[in-house]
Amino acid sequence: MNSAKVASVGEALTVLVPRVPGALESSETFVRSVGGAELNVAVGLASRGVPAALLTRVGDDGFGRHLVAEAAEHGVDVSAVEIDPVRPTGLYVKEVGAGSPHPFDLGAARSRMHYYRAGSAGSALSPAYLRRPEVRAVLDAVELVHLTGITPALSASAYELCLAVMAEPRVGGRRVSFDLNWRPALWAGREAEGVRALDTLSRAADVVLLGVSEARTVFGTDDPAELRAELREPRILVLKNDENAATAFDGETRFDVPALTVDVVEAIGAGDAFAAGFLGALVSGRDVRTAVEEAHRLAVVALSSHGDHVGAAPTAP
Repeated sequence: MNSAKVASVGEALTVLVPRVPGALESSETFVRSVGGAELNVAVGLASRGVPAALLTRVGDDGFGRHLVAEAAEHGVDVSAVEIDPVRPTGLYVKEVGAGSPHPFDLGAARSRMHYYRAGSAGSALSPAYLRRPEVRAVLDAVELVHLTGITPALSASAYELCLAVMAEPRVGGRRVSFDLNWRPALWAGREAEGVRALDTLSRAADVVLLGVSEARTVFGTDDPAELRAELREPRILVLKNDENAATAFDGETRFDVPALTVDVVEAIGAGDAFAAGFLGALVSGRDVRTAVEEAHRLAVVALSSHGDHVGAAPTAP
């Protein structure tokens, strides 16, 4: 019987990180890792002893096999990962700045993602995936299902999958969480469509997490009280500000929770760590304030390393 408490649904990707920081055209060797918001959350949960499952599709290739093995190594249940015999595993390359005089160097401690995921196995996620027996076994056992705003941007069928998850009966008190994760590059040329999609999914979720800049984009405000008035459907709403402090609502009860002080090594992955810390505490029976405090603590781990998730990170550049 499946023992996962949380199922994280979305595309997992192979990650290539230059061994030596600097302009990408100067990078000759790369360290391979795994990433993607949903995988990062699953690994973050498992790293804190919260049983988590990854629901995704990968290609029938070496990257896909490595990804599944790596997730399993971190304690994530991968029993429902589907192997696509035709489409490849998606990947991204992380460019890391060195602060050199090279004209295309991003600058010290800065990084940027280059995604190669068009036509990937993960982009073919659809409601049909939810009907697979292995997937049903996971979904019927968990207490919470986690989605992000990245998945609906991948394809029409992936958006339909998100809608289908939101529409499922909340059997046994099961909840659905949604991390807004507005990615402008994924919605380029169809921004209005993206705003509508993320608005719809946010209103169908039980728990919503979002940052101030994406709140302004999708909901037109980053004021916590105004946002709560605009977005009343989810019982729990968590707004992270630019200093990584957070305002959380449990119904109408408001909590303002300051962030911890940290010397930032790299910000990528901190939002996923925050989500993992928060959701892990929530399914462990903690109240919302305590869950935000745990989210801050796990985000600090991500902010203090070069890894995209809070499991074992790739070799630091």
